[in-house]
Amino acid sequence: MKFIVQLLGIIILIPLVAIGTLRYKNQDADGPSVLFPGGELVSGPLYTGPEPNWSFADDIQTIELQLTDPISSRYVWVLPVNGRLYVASGYMNSILGRIWKHWAIQADEGNGEAVIRINGTRYLRQIVRIRQGNELDGVASVMTNKYGSPTNRQQIEAGNTWVFELTARGRP
Repeated sequence: MKFIVQLLGIIILIPLVAIGTLRYKNQDADGPSVLFPGGELVSGPLYTGPEPNWSFADDIQTIELQLTDPISSRYVWVLPVNGRLYVASGYMNSILGRIWKHWAIQADEGNGEAVIRINGTRYLRQIVRIRQGNELDGVASVMTNKYGSPTNRQQIEAGNTWVFELTARGRP
């Protein structure tokens, strides 16, 4: 019996230590990995031109999003709607969602500064939570058509899905 308990302990402990180590090692990386958040987005040119027409992101599935408070980056769905750019975080009314999607809570409570990286180019952004309004119809439509998500405006306004607009810094 003692051998079985030790064997089960090893079988459980080794993957947990490996996952924890990989997560820890990635926290200072230049961007996220597929599984773990990363650190500050530092590589790639910094965009300095006029506000882009974000329609080029229609065919892009995910972008790298870095918050500056705290500095941490992750991959998120990108939702271009009528020339504006949005990101979303689902399952926010569930305990699992609030644990798994803690970046959204940090974005909502933080200083609002973000950096995104699309196709290797970094853009300085202000991340602003949108809780209601007609633009949520367009965001929900893109989520459904692009990602197959059954999200609708009512779910966003009820707080199950949190939507953020990525505006130019200094222009909320």
